[in-house]
Amino acid sequence: MKAFSYVRAGSPAEAAAEAARTQDARFIAGGTNLLDLMKLEIETPGHLIDVNRLGLDKIEKSDEGGLRIGALVRNTDLASDRRVRRDYAVLSRALLAGASAQLRNRATTAGNLLQRTRCPYFYDTNLPCNKRRPGSGCAAIEGFSRQHAIVGTSKDCIATHPSDMAIAMRVLDATVETIQPDGTPRLIPIADLHRLPGTTPHLDHTLQAGELITAVTLPKPVGGQQVYRKVRDRASYAFALVSVAAIVQRDGTGRLAAGGVAHKPWRVDAADAALPRGATAAASALLEGAKTTRENAFKIPLVERMIAAVLIDAGRKA
Repeated sequence: MKAFSYVRAGSPAEAAAEAARTQDARFIAGGTNLLDLMKLEIETPGHLIDVNRLGLDKIEKSDEGGLRIGALVRNTDLASDRRVRRDYAVLSRALLAGASAQLRNRATTAGNLLQRTRCPYFYDTNLPCNKRRPGSGCAAIEGFSRQHAIVGTSKDCIATHPSDMAIAMRVLDATVETIQPDGTPRLIPIADLHRLPGTTPHLDHTLQAGELITAVTLPKPVGGQQVYRKVRDRASYAFALVSVAAIVQRDGTGRLAAGGVAHKPWRVDAADAALPRGATAAASALLEGAKTTRENAFKIPLVERMIAAVLIDAGRKA
């Protein structure tokens, strides 16, 4: 592992300013993604800023009637919070579908959102990867692509976003709160946090250099039946081949977001509008323009079947 310097930040503003003025700096909290990448020398930060003591570990009611989730709230604590289980059940279920209990005990809300979008080729330093080394090429496009994206892709990357929590946050229309290096706060709709690959797949999110997530706010509960379904190659501790988060109201209207299909949590307004017409219409709108390979073409019918299953689940619960 490459040598690095280390400091404990005293405040969010101090952490952001330190990161902005120090070359190759990274924030570290749970470290469940960053430390793995450092051991493989895929990430080689020269300076780590520990943000664990900033007091950003509370779940509080917001002024608008929703919940404000501190950036350092651990995934286990968030999933088990009674308000989350009651009013935002899709989030609790998504969290419990992710990783392992040990990782959920360490992983933080902000870290979960900012984990690298990646695929097996990203980890193999003997093969080209535009996310790991911009301009080197994408081994996945001509390689084994069963796990890879089918919408929002580019000629430079077909990796999928790994977070279950982010899919639920997207269907809930969460807002990300940050502090910038000059000390000013910023609000970012969850829809605008993550990037599609385009020609810059090494850029996973829209945060500025040094910008620190301080909280994620959920809007006032919208009710309805909330469902999260995930299909993966093994029963636990695996990324989704396809996942679906949904909120379905009594009149059949609702919201859909999907994981395992794109470089970012995938939600399309047209799919929400098509949901009352059934799974086929919603899936068609959600995956419009999909580009598949021989190995991952199964994801298109799988998404439709999962949406159908979600609608059945929601009907039973109602």
